[in-house]
Amino acid sequence: MAEERLERAERHLYLVVHPNHSLVASQLDAERFIKHYVRESARYFEGRLVFAELDPAFRHPFFDIESAYAQLKPHEDGSPKATKFVSSYRVLEHVDFAALGTLYVCDESGGFVALERSVLEAYGDGAEPADGEEMRVILEVDPVRFVVLTRLSLAEYGRFATDPSNSKGAPRMLYTELDLSVDDFIRETEESPYVTSFFPGIQSERLRFAIKELRRSPGKEVKGIALHCPFDRVSYKRLRGGFVFASREGIKRYPLLGLDEVERRFYKFWKNM
Repeated sequence: MAEERLERAERHLYLVVHPNHSLVASQLDAERFIKHYVRESARYFEGRLVFAELDPAFRHPFFDIESAYAQLKPHEDGSPKATKFVSSYRVLEHVDFAALGTLYVCDESGGFVALERSVLEAYGDGAEPADGEEMRVILEVDPVRFVVLTRLSLAEYGRFATDPSNSKGAPRMLYTELDLSVDDFIRETEESPYVTSFFPGIQSERLRFAIKELRRSPGKEVKGIALHCPFDRVSYKRLRGGFVFASREGIKRYPLLGLDEVERRFYKFWKNM
């Protein structure tokens, strides 16, 4: 019985959403998993790692989790089994949001910030926090990676992105928001039209054109501005609104921590932001 409890205590399940899309079983706790993934793995890796803990008891017919757990055995030298990939295909689509735990945003040095989940919100439940912004820039992280300009709130974008009729969407999505004031951006770029792009992968002229197009088209709610989101190159300091997991049923938010709290609790990550 004691041996069975030990084996279960060594079982962890991680949903990796960046840089790849995978469900991974591991004998490592989250902090040790980060260190292995970004610094010790024989597979070449650079950039940001984003993953969420899942309840180890989570099961779905799409995944053969039991077989992966059966292979979570220490190596001959006694070191723990770091990764056993369960699946790398259509992973987020088959994850129950109720099983989502802490979300980790990690840099390539092994520094990280840990974000805690809120309750699952049905669309229309509660009031969307007012930020006074006419439009926002959405950064899609998983499973598609478009960058879009939208009139929709951060929550309502989830309904749009997961609509089966949306040819650019998906059944489940993870996205975040760029910290941008549309009015300030228009004013600054008109004063200095040759200013360097404020965001990697987005031309200032392209974004200015998209803003003006939405303003001319009251019935249009979304405008694409980039076919790929260079998420690795976006500082945590340039985000707002947190990370959002969306499905047809509702959303689950992971609010961002303030920079003062990041500095106090996750100094290594803060130092490299």
